[in-house]
Amino acid sequence: MSFIESGAALTPEQAMQPQARSGSQAPSFPSAKAPAPPPQPLAGDRIEPMSVIRRKIADHMTLSRRTSAHVTTVYEIDMTKIVKLREHHKDSFYQNVGTKLTYMPFIFQAITSAIRQFPIFNSQVSGDQIIYKRDINLGMAVAIDQGLIVPVIKRADDLSIAGLAKAANDLADRARTKQLKPDDVAGGTFTITNPGVFGGLFGTPIINQPQVAILGVGAIVKRPRVVTSDDGDDYIAIRHMAYFALTFDHRIIDGSDAERFLGFVRDHLESGQFSI
Repeated sequence: MSFIESGAALTPEQAMQPQARSGSQAPSFPSAKAPAPPPQPLAGDRIEPMSVIRRKIADHMTLSRRTSAHVTTVYEIDMTKIVKLREHHKDSFYQNVGTKLTYMPFIFQAITSAIRQFPIFNSQVSGDQIIYKRDINLGMAVAIDQGLIVPVIKRADDLSIAGLAKAANDLADRARTKQLKPDDVAGGTFTITNPGVFGGLFGTPIINQPQVAILGVGAIVKRPRVVTSDDGDDYIAIRHMAYFALTFDHRIIDGSDAERFLGFVRDHLESGQFSI
């Protein structure tokens, strides 16, 4: 300000003197603008009121954006061993268990294992306190005609692959036929959404409050990848790959924790070590 008023530059020592700043005025900032008026329909436009579920989704998503400091990290994960494992067992699994074997139970189990290692991802923020939840209750986003609903697999870490498959398929079927009970959508501590079922590669999902993280699973597609043999030789192979996008609340979760968490999930899935 002194430079502007005098037209002459000050030395660093002069600029630090109180008298050099005494005549300065605080910079003025434009006042906050009033919110824009809602758009008015034009001739020929169709007006449709939001459904109750759509209004609740809108309120919940905007609340989450205002509440959490959203950050998203994305990993590319080689799902080839999981694809082969599912393909090998899917027929016998259906005969023995009575439900379809999808990729999601493997992902659910990898997530519960990661949460045991990094319990901050199964927490909630309460003022200046962090509540670490005892149970791992996985929410799974299900698309329905009216919008989106998130039924919850309770105590998912206690379930086997068969138990996770039965619970997930049952909840998804009842969600689409409007047979869920209030308790079926309550108590989630971590959410998984699967845009890959529609072909999406990855997105940046919004955290489902009061949770602190959400995982978005992209489509599993064949892509060329550089693979290293046991002898240390590199070669290009066709692998089944998928992008996993983890959105986390940066108020309490650091980037290093998110990277280690998603790295653990990647290593678990790429190992293919699951009991069916």
